[in-house]
Amino acid sequence: MELSEQELIRRQSLQSLRDLGINPYPADEYPVTAFSTDIKNRFDELDGSEVSIAGRLMSRRIMGKASFCELQDSKGRIQVYVSRDDIQAPVAEGETASTPEQQMYNVVFKKLLDIGDFIGIKGIVFRTQMGEISVHAKQLTVLSKSLRPLPIVKYKDGVAYDGFNDPEQRYRQRYVDLVVNDGVKDIFLKRAAILRTMRQVFDEAGYTEVETPILQQIAGGASARPFITHHNTLDVDMYLRIATELYLKRLIVGGFEGVYEIGRNFRNEGMDRSHNPEFTCMELYVSYKDYNWMMTFTEQLLEKICIAVNGSTEVQIGDNTVSFKAPYRRLPILDAIKEKTGYDLTNMSDDEIRETAKKCGVDVDASMGRGKLIDEIFGETCEGTFIQPTFITDYPVEMSPLTKMHRSKPGLTERFELMVNGKELANAYSELNDPIDQYNRFVEQMKLADKGDDEAMVIDHDFMRALEYGMPPTSGIGIGIDRLAILMTGQQSIQEVLLFPTMKPEQ
Repeated sequence: MELSEQELIRRQSLQSLRDLGINPYPADEYPVTAFSTDIKNRFDELDGSEVSIAGRLMSRRIMGKASFCELQDSKGRIQVYVSRDDIQAPVAEGETASTPEQQMYNVVFKKLLDIGDFIGIKGIVFRTQMGEISVHAKQLTVLSKSLRPLPIVKYKDGVAYDGFNDPEQRYRQRYVDLVVNDGVKDIFLKRAAILRTMRQVFDEAGYTEVETPILQQIAGGASARPFITHHNTLDVDMYLRIATELYLKRLIVGGFEGVYEIGRNFRNEGMDRSHNPEFTCMELYVSYKDYNWMMTFTEQLLEKICIAVNGSTEVQIGDNTVSFKAPYRRLPILDAIKEKTGYDLTNMSDDEIRETAKKCGVDVDASMGRGKLIDEIFGETCEGTFIQPTFITDYPVEMSPLTKMHRSKPGLTERFELMVNGKELANAYSELNDPIDQYNRFVEQMKLADKGDDEAMVIDHDFMRALEYGMPPTSGIGIGIDRLAILMTGQQSIQEVLLFPTMKPEQ
C-alpha cells in the first residue's frame, strides 16, 4: 500500500511518541468526568473546577508560550489551552519523558499531535480573555493516534468550504462523515428518539415486543421479490424475510393481546432515494381492533413522535411544512383517483381500467390484474400530491390479499395507506381472519404468479393452519422506520438516515 506524505508524517510522529516512552494506544480506562456541552451549559457551576475530558483533536495552533486546540467529544466541541509556563523543561535527546508534564510538553510543543488524534485532558474550567469557555490543561494523555488525515472542513460566515460533501464518499465512509460534518450525528440521534418513543407508546399500551425469523422457507406477508439463500445443513433454499406479518399474526392466534416487532426486512428490488434493499420496518398487531381504531392510534403515535423529536408537531421538509397534528384526512382510494384525474373507476371493467391507465400515462402489461392497475394509476397520478398526512382507504380486494372485506362496500377491503410528503409511510388493515376466504385469496395470488407477476404471494400452509385454529378480530399496521426518519429529520433521501446504506462494490 502506497502511503501519502501526510500518512508518512503521522507514522513518524507515532514512532516519536514511542521513542519518548509514550504508548499511543494505551489500554487503561480513561476517567471522563464531563462533556463539552456540560461545561458550557454549567459554566457558572464549574468555573474554576477540575474536569477530565476526552475526544478528538480537531484543530490546533501554537502561539509562543501558549497552545490552543479544539477537542470534539460525543456531545460537541470545546477549546483547550496549554501554557508553556505550566510545563517542565523538555527531556534531553535520547531520554524518555518520565512525568506527565514532560510528556505534555513534547506531545504539544514538538507537534507530535495530529488532527484526528484522540486525547484526554485533565484541567481547570475557565473563560479566556476573548470570552470563550475553555479548559486549562494540566495533564494531557494520548489515547489513540490517527494515521489517516481527516478532511478539514473550514467555515466562513456560516458557509462550509473544502467540505466532505460527495454523497458516495459520505455514505461509504460514514465514520468520516460523522466526524467532520455538523448535523449528521443529530439525524441519527433523532432516529434513535423515534424508536425510543415508539417503543414507549407501545409498551405503555401493554403490547409486547417480539422477534420473528429472518430466514424463512416462504417469503410471505407482502408482495415483493425476495433474496434467496441456501441452508446447507437442511439442504433447502430459504428467503430473507420481506415482512414480519404472518409470524406476528400466529402470535395473535396464540393469545397475545398485541405484539410488535421493529426489525430488518429485505427486498430484492430497485434502489433510489426512497428505497434500500434492506430496511427497517415496524409491524404492530392488536386483537379486537379494526382499521378505524388503527387510524386514530396512528395519528396519536406520530404526533407524539414528532413532538419528542422536534419539540413541535411540525417539521420542515424542503419547501414543505408538514404537520403531524391529529386528525388526518381520510380519503378512499377510488375517490382520490377521481379527485386527481377526473376518472371514476368504481364500475369500470378490467379492460376499461387498463385503457384508463394508458390515458394516465401508466405503462401496463398482460400480467397486471385489476388491483395492480389501480395501484399503478394511484402511484403515477395521486401519491406524490399528498403532502400533509392523509389516510388513503378502502382498497380493492385484488390489491389486498391479507385484508378483511369491507363491511359495507362490496369489492373493497378495510385497508389504509398513510401518505406523507408524497410517499407511503404506513400500510394497515382490518386483518383477514376467515381461513376459507384467506385460502381463496392465496389461490387468486397464485393465478397472478402464473401470469408472470413475480411479486404475487404464495400459499403459506402453516399460516393457514394457524388461522384455522381461530384468530380474533385484529388490526395490524406496518410503518417504514427509514421513511419516518426521513420525514422527522427533514431529509430528502433514505441514504441520509441509514448509517450504512447499500452501495456498489468499491472500485
